[in-house]
Amino acid sequence: MANLRLTVSCGDYDRTRFLIDGKVATPGLDLDVIPLVSQERHARFSRNLEFDVCELQMGVYLGWKSRGVPVTAIPVFPHVKFCHGAVVVHSGTGIEAPEDLRGKRVGLQAHFNPIAVWMRGVLEHEHGVSAGEIGWVTNSAEQVAPWQPPEWLHVERAPSGRRVPEMLEAGDLDAYMLPTPGSAFRAGKSVGRRLWSNYREVEADYFRRTGIYPIRHTVVIKDEILDRHPWVASTLLQAFEEAKTLGLEHMRDPRRSFLAWYGEALEEDEKLLGRDPFPYTVAAQRHGLDTMLQYAAEQAVTTRRLSVEELFVPSTLG
Repeated sequence: MANLRLTVSCGDYDRTRFLIDGKVATPGLDLDVIPLVSQERHARFSRNLEFDVCELQMGVYLGWKSRGVPVTAIPVFPHVKFCHGAVVVHSGTGIEAPEDLRGKRVGLQAHFNPIAVWMRGVLEHEHGVSAGEIGWVTNSAEQVAPWQPPEWLHVERAPSGRRVPEMLEAGDLDAYMLPTPGSAFRAGKSVGRRLWSNYREVEADYFRRTGIYPIRHTVVIKDEILDRHPWVASTLLQAFEEAKTLGLEHMRDPRRSFLAWYGEALEEDEKLLGRDPFPYTVAAQRHGLDTMLQYAAEQAVTTRRLSVEELFVPSTLG
């Protein structure tokens, strides 16, 4: 019997590299793995579900799942990253603490971007600043459609031809929360600075207090594939797990990087996060998932409070 051929799109990371190059076996499957950067991958998948299997932003997936889009995830989390360091504020606005963001204009990539979901939740639950007390300006159109913000939530698109980092430099925004800081910030020529100058210590403290290493992406499969071939979910989960294991071992060799203190950084990470910093199991990630689901419901990312069990193929929950 011929193997089932599937298209898979994901980022080119250390934890996916051995799936991309074919080193990881996928019994019964022939995979056409298409490595793409996040922006192109998400845009192409959002337009018409172009791929059979796709790494997808978690906020978009939650929005889709509550609105009946026919895809379901497996507990694979290829992109997990702390978010406090993504908050950049204008140096001239007097913002010194998270509470100072109340009443300000803050830029985002999009309302459904996972950084936005996580940091709006942190602002509300740890600093008492609700999403409705801030004016949000987004770089791009939402990939969850149709969606309109509720009356209490103030979201607007950046004017045509303008981007959030440039708006901060011009004084038209007070802060932003983006996956990558603007070019002026990276060049050290920005009016912006990180809200938490010691963000690494803040993020480490957040992990020690909460046990949460924020999930940004998961992997989804079209429901039509799962309906016809339910075994695909477990096979893909095993393949992504093996690729991650090989990738972690590969990157533990300090000679893999040009960074001078790469080995020491690996040791520090392992002391905090353990040898497997983002396990691909529901049990290990349940608290973080539950927290994100709460935030998503509060912020109108989802139409209702989803359960963790609704997110994943049943055979992968154990």
